[in-house]
Amino acid sequence: MPTLSQTILLAAAAFSVASAAPLEEQKGHSFTVHQVRNPKHVKNGALALARAYRKFGAAMPESLTAAVNATYAAKAKRASTGSAKSTPEQYDSEYLTPVSVGTPAQTLNLDFDTGSADLWVFSTELSSRYTSGHGVYDASGSSTSKRLSGASWDISYGDGSGASGNVYTDVVSIGGVSYDAQAVEAASQISSEFTQDTNNDGLVGLAFSSINTVSPRPQKTFFDNVKSSLSEPMFAADLKHDGPGSYDFGFADDSKYTGSIAYTSVSTSQGFWEFTASGYKVGSQSYSTRVSGIADTGTTLLMLPDAVVRNYYSKVSGAQNSNQEGGYVFPCSADLPDFGYVVGGQTLTVPGSYMNYAPLTEGSSTCFGGLQSSDGIGINIYGDIALKAAYVVFSGASEPQIGFAAKST
Repeated sequence: MPTLSQTILLAAAAFSVASAAPLEEQKGHSFTVHQVRNPKHVKNGALALARAYRKFGAAMPESLTAAVNATYAAKAKRASTGSAKSTPEQYDSEYLTPVSVGTPAQTLNLDFDTGSADLWVFSTELSSRYTSGHGVYDASGSSTSKRLSGASWDISYGDGSGASGNVYTDVVSIGGVSYDAQAVEAASQISSEFTQDTNNDGLVGLAFSSINTVSPRPQKTFFDNVKSSLSEPMFAADLKHDGPGSYDFGFADDSKYTGSIAYTSVSTSQGFWEFTASGYKVGSQSYSTRVSGIADTGTTLLMLPDAVVRNYYSKVSGAQNSNQEGGYVFPCSADLPDFGYVVGGQTLTVPGSYMNYAPLTEGSSTCFGGLQSSDGIGINIYGDIALKAAYVVFSGASEPQIGFAAKST
């Protein structure tokens, strides 16, 4: 995944995952949900990189902090002169998905995030100054809402920002499949960092339920609650480059990929969809280095070990690791090589055009790289830059797997 900052706990929860009410639907469902464009999204490399640091609780390097501060100073200056057509949002997501909560249904635009395990939303329990422009969940307005007694949730980050609140169970419907007692985490307190993107009303966590943040008893994700009712216990992400994608639940849509799906095992020890690529490629040059990491739709960038990043940008004319910008930048006119990662003997190719994340500012001739170093975060992340290049299947069977296939278009 973005965007709104997502919840991550790097250690598995000590409590067992709470069970919830059974589904009314019979086994055999499958469905597709489509993303919609966030009209206020403006790409900004430093902010996208900072978002990943914040999400995983890592301290930002001084150079990145300075770049973020400079971005907001410029934003404030443009706003004061009235010259800005649009401004970057710190936690925005480029694409969101409508989700129905409660009875009658309250529709919220949420970010689907395979790097977290909470379904949390802006709510009427927040002060109105924090909810302006957001869709909000009103538990009192839902006849099926029930307060989960004694339960609370709390997201906190290394810089002191965070959100917290009460927990309800309510009907949640995605793509026509409903679960009647889904844990819905309603924000009652929130720091200002979370309110920047007024088109994002919360998120749907799709990682493993072991890292759900509800206390004293973690709750199951929507996927874990509905997977027994699906035709197959799986979902697939078909993210797009410069366009809205979709998520398929219960099946893999063979019209969206070519060839076969290459599967590999998943380590769930940290609660993520963690897998190992057996190698990588920069242009035509292959490297046999194994690179473990997590498949995270809630992180924008591809973040890999510094050695991998250096190998890539050594092939890009004019590329440099800029202290001023907080990461690798290069002339926007540069010819970028493709990047490949190898899973199950199959190489998934990220086109060079995807590796150019965005100009530093509107009209800039310098661009921010879609591949950045993970060394300061402590975990490698196959974010949207990489995932958009493949049809990605997340299998929640008794032995979880993740599968990758080449796009059909």
